[in-house]
Amino acid sequence: MSNVVFYNSYKLKEGASVPDFLVSIDELSDEIMAKHKGVLSFTLLVDGDTWADYGVFETMDDLNNFLAASRTARENGTNDLAERFYSFCDFSKGKSHKFSVEIDKRR
Repeated sequence: MSNVVFYNSYKLKEGASVPDFLVSIDELSDEIMAKHKGVLSFTLLVDGDTWADYGVFETMDDLNNFLAASRTARENGTNDLAERFYSFCDFSKGKSHKFSVEIDKRR
């Protein structure tokens, strides 16, 4: 079965608090990713000052729906959790990719 991976690499903005960043990504993951249809997993990685995260989704539609939901304003006019996470990240020094993978579920 084919699944979809959404991979991001980035650096934190100068002066960003790593503990606060980690809290923001935990909250975003718990609130949006854990409750969103089609999310199979989410992983955060770090190598020196380069951070990366990737989520595995059942289908490309699930990924696109997740991206739309994470960027959509909530009842109060903002998506506070996503905005907080994005406020720590400098995506100009990173990359994003969407790609399909085959996952062998027999293991």
